[in-house]
Amino acid sequence: MPEYSKEFLELLHSVTAKRPKTVIDHILQHGFITTEQLKDVYGYSHPPRAVRDVKEYGIPIETYRVTAADGRKIAAYKFGNPEQSRFNKISGRTGFSKAIKEQLIAKYGCKCFIYQETINERDLQIDHRVPFEIDGDNETDIESFMLLSSSANRAKSWSCEHCENWQQKDKQICLSCYWAFPENYNHIAMLQIRRLELCWQGEEVEKYEALKKQAILNNQTLPEFVKTIIDKALIR
Repeated sequence: MPEYSKEFLELLHSVTAKRPKTVIDHILQHGFITTEQLKDVYGYSHPPRAVRDVKEYGIPIETYRVTAADGRKIAAYKFGNPEQSRFNKISGRTGFSKAIKEQLIAKYGCKCFIYQETINERDLQIDHRVPFEIDGDNETDIESFMLLSSSANRAKSWSCEHCENWQQKDKQICLSCYWAFPENYNHIAMLQIRRLELCWQGEEVEKYEALKKQAILNNQTLPEFVKTIIDKALIR
């Protein structure tokens, strides 16, 4: 087990959020943590997201491969060079994140940038438009961040981490992606796909249920039925 400086340990122990703290405590105790352990021991269905949480606190993490009990090669994570830590005190970044959230809500309201659903402020999560691993932090521009529901954040994380650009790290590719600017994009994770997120809330739910009934009568799924309506409107 390597010995860490007092400053690095203070940074590690300053993290109190459950998911990154779980990763940090396990590595401190065992030297590393694997995707298998994150899934089977701690119940995290998306291990890279838990590791990403640690990185976003400015804590360097190295990824390497180990052999699982069944012979498969799986990812393992350990602390990187402590000198590459990006923040001395996590409280400073936490305060900044709160300010960013308040500014985004003041400008856009309490809604998810991807799904456009209005949700409680405490349930909104701040995320980088361009992944932290590719562009780091731009702490002077609130437009470098977005507000997401937890489900949208998980979907974005999975898609970004399985994109070819995760290795290339070309910021311009990210800037033209749906996950950065859903209102103006030309690809989704480098794939020629287009998405339209629709959300019915409150009194609008009755309209959704009416669409659903019509889709069933037409022997179509709801997305298929909505596309049919759109196609007819475009032909006109």
